[in-house]
Amino acid sequence: MLYYLFKYLDEAYNLPGAGLFQFSTFRAAMAILLSLAISTIYGKRIIRFLQRKQMGETIRDLGLAGQSEKAGTPTMGGLIIILATIVPVLLFAKLDNIYIILLMITTLWMGIIGFIDDYKKKMEKNKDGLAGRYKVIGQVGLGIIVGATMFFHSDITIKEERKITQGTEQVEVTEGPEITQFEKEEKSLKTTIPFVKDNELDYAKLLTWINPNWTKYAWIIFIPIVILIVTAVSNAANLTDGIDGLAAGTSAIAVLTLGLFAFVSGNIIFSDYLNVMYIPRSGEMVVFITAFVGALIGFLWYNAYPAQVFMGDTGSLTIGGIIAVIAIATRKEWLIPILGGIFVMENLSVIMQVSYFKYTKKKFGEGKRIFLMSPLHHHYQKKGIHESKIVTRFWIVGILLAILTIVTLKIR
Repeated sequence: MLYYLFKYLDEAYNLPGAGLFQFSTFRAAMAILLSLAISTIYGKRIIRFLQRKQMGETIRDLGLAGQSEKAGTPTMGGLIIILATIVPVLLFAKLDNIYIILLMITTLWMGIIGFIDDYKKKMEKNKDGLAGRYKVIGQVGLGIIVGATMFFHSDITIKEERKITQGTEQVEVTEGPEITQFEKEEKSLKTTIPFVKDNELDYAKLLTWINPNWTKYAWIIFIPIVILIVTAVSNAANLTDGIDGLAAGTSAIAVLTLGLFAFVSGNIIFSDYLNVMYIPRSGEMVVFITAFVGALIGFLWYNAYPAQVFMGDTGSLTIGGIIAVIAIATRKEWLIPILGGIFVMENLSVIMQVSYFKYTKKKFGEGKRIFLMSPLHHHYQKKGIHESKIVTRFWIVGILLAILTIVTLKIR
């Protein structure tokens, strides 16, 4: 809202300083400062409110050190993250930008699903919370909205570059003896994949190799892929939220990296220089991303060991959904297995543990385990490593994976 106010003041009255709000970098800086302030200052009030409403976590006895001390810690702290993200975005972002609209829908959509799940667990004393099938239906619904919008909306486009000889045409970017000119905006299902020539994959080609005229039907393939990514990442974040500070910290690292991609992809100069796909209007996502990162870091103020609040499904499902949609919007969704390597390891540990246990029980009559306990962070807890050390080491791994993700863009 402030963007439109100061744009008007700048155009109508030439107000000194009002032009700053036209720069997404300035608005992003203001967004992260405000989100940090909201999450740290008002976070304590939300925690007290949750305590008054007796929204304490019920802890199952898993035989883990320090587990009993966590009983009664307020959950549903994801409300802090959601509030500290939405308010700065409403104030500083271009609210008519399609990417901002998609991310706001994602935040509220997944936040509501997670909130209902937490509410059922705590207020209705239903230990299972929202039935799994309803969670999946909600995730699939969001995937359909995101996939359909990405495919059909006219504002979601890319611009591809071509080299021409100097002096022959009007150009946008100059580089050496040749000139880089960007084509007109076009609808495209191209995305980024690592370790291949040009680092690009066109989803439409998965269908058009059969018939070149079937491009308009490519949504049949694209939307299910989006649904799979949204569902997988949101559930992965949910599983990772098992010890103090783990999900919030690793997510902040991943989102900050995606923010870098959004900034580069939305800037015609940087995208050309770094040979990254140019996506018009995607740079506005940086305002949302910085607000979200600020909210996660502010939440860590209270969630770091020993945690004063847990995010609950209200937070974890929302975080996963947002990461998935940012990755899809920046066309970096196939970098998630690297960037979100912590999420992948956590989920694989559960899949491997359950699958191996069932296999050995069926074959030998007695189930055996690969890990002492899954998800993976509990395995290290069982080995006697303090949870704060586990979290710190997982953060370090997350930083290394983020650097590797950036490097993959130049490995072709």
